[in-house]
Amino acid sequence: MSEPEARKRLLGPADADESPQRSDDRIVDPHDVMEDELYGASLRPRSFDEYVGQERIVENLRISIDAAKRRSEPLEHVLFYGPPGLGKTTLAGLIARELGANFRPTSGPTLEKPKDLVGILTSLEEGDVFFVDEIHRLGRVVEEFLYPAMEEFQIDFVVDRGAYAKTLKLPLRRFTLVGATTRAGMLTAPLRERFGIVQHLDYYPPAELERIVRRSANVLGVPIDGDAAHTIAARSRGTPRVANRLLRRVRDFAEVRSDGRITEPIACEALEREGVDEAGLDRLDRAFLRTIVEQYRGGPAGIAAIAATLTEDAETLEDVVEPYLLKEGFVTRTASGRRATAAAYRHLGVAAGAHAQERLL
Repeated sequence: MSEPEARKRLLGPADADESPQRSDDRIVDPHDVMEDELYGASLRPRSFDEYVGQERIVENLRISIDAAKRRSEPLEHVLFYGPPGLGKTTLAGLIARELGANFRPTSGPTLEKPKDLVGILTSLEEGDVFFVDEIHRLGRVVEEFLYPAMEEFQIDFVVDRGAYAKTLKLPLRRFTLVGATTRAGMLTAPLRERFGIVQHLDYYPPAELERIVRRSANVLGVPIDGDAAHTIAARSRGTPRVANRLLRRVRDFAEVRSDGRITEPIACEALEREGVDEAGLDRLDRAFLRTIVEQYRGGPAGIAAIAATLTEDAETLEDVVEPYLLKEGFVTRTASGRRATAAAYRHLGVAAGAHAQERLL
């Protein structure tokens, strides 16, 4: 089978005329945040009252913040974990706003050396919120400098060597560290245990996403029908970031191909052009499923093998593609690899062979 034919089989009929989306072009890619940053200031809620969803987490944060303010103490260090795009950065910013503190964001990969971390920590004011995204990607040496800073609000320096070695302690102003990660299992136990508040963010139900779409459309000044908001929400993979991205793509289509108002037919046509189907799956999601179903006869298939077949990064598949497919029951994880479920066969419109039928029973 030629490469074009193989690609066509993996993508399916609906996507046959287009090449697979690269990870940096995907509508659901969590790493390409440039556009999100451009719109983030206007679309992000400015208070907990405006924040939609994650009600249990928000209520617990309100209580902890109020208690800290009454005691005139910094809020305990906070760790948010969960799939990308669910609002971890937004919640960190709201914590700073509710505390009336400065918000100092950075990310794990940018803190390459201890001096990078020390420079930020020594510049923090009393009560500041220090936000570290992708905190699981901190280097081990940098992480060890963070331990005394979190526990005792000081940095330990070792000077000289051998018999003359001694430790100098540099005091810091009291601050709150807010960490965010999509891979909590990669955090070391010593770091994880130093967070007093640990919260897991889960996918949003369609009703809450619809509220987010309506709010964002109002902020953007885009008229939208109720059915259209529901359609966008239903295809947003339970993720607010995806909902806002899809809304912007549909808005562009409505302005160019219609009168600017987002109706259900306009939303459906725009999303189909983006390759997003009724279940919220995009081209890479469907190629992932087809690889298991057709190349590996329904599985099991290892993530490295699937990534090699798709010429895609295995980490992207694990962090971005798999979580939603697992949640929706399209794939299962086993000790021997990934397997496609009966729901995957039905969604792809592929008849399961005798070998697959036996596995699905």
